[in-house]
Amino acid sequence: MSRHPEVKWAQRSDKIYLTILLADAKNVQINLEPDGVFTFSGTTGSDNVLYEVKLELYDKVNVEASKLNTGVRSIFCVIEKAEKGWWKKLLRGDGKLPHYIKVDWDKWAEEDEDDGPNADDFGGMDFSKFGNMGGMDGDDDLDISDDEEAETAKPEDATEALDVEKKDDEVSEIKEETEKAPST
Repeated sequence: MSRHPEVKWAQRSDKIYLTILLADAKNVQINLEPDGVFTFSGTTGSDNVLYEVKLELYDKVNVEASKLNTGVRSIFCVIEKAEKGWWKKLLRGDGKLPHYIKVDWDKWAEEDEDDGPNADDFGGMDFSKFGNMGGMDGDDDLDISDDEEAETAKPEDATEALDVEKKDDEVSEIKEETEKAPST
């Protein structure tokens, strides 16, 4: 008798992300049909325990554009939808999701976000500039703008702020002393 691996899923308007969590999987067989039927089987462990899953996805998919990556701990599938659009759910039918299928919150995005977190998209950040950060390579030649120089050149502002705080503290102490004094 076979077991079911844990399956995580998320979607975008144009694709479905499926992650099958099965460490050290061997004899992996995956089949994806254009009508949305996804099947997986594989073994793991010294006893070669068989894991299988068959999913009837909500709608049709583009088999040729879909991708698969088998890793040490999981099998990651990017399934391209045949038609762009948000699915109401992962599977056809009216029943609840099986207990072994869970939302992949690391990849999840709401419909209004459309392109939420993505493994190869870092929110438009350009990491190529990290190598040229001033001060990181021993070069203390920092570029300070005129605004920053103006802020650091006004120590009297900080002194004024401290004076105001000091006066507030003195007023509070006087109030406390007058409240503690016996009334006549």
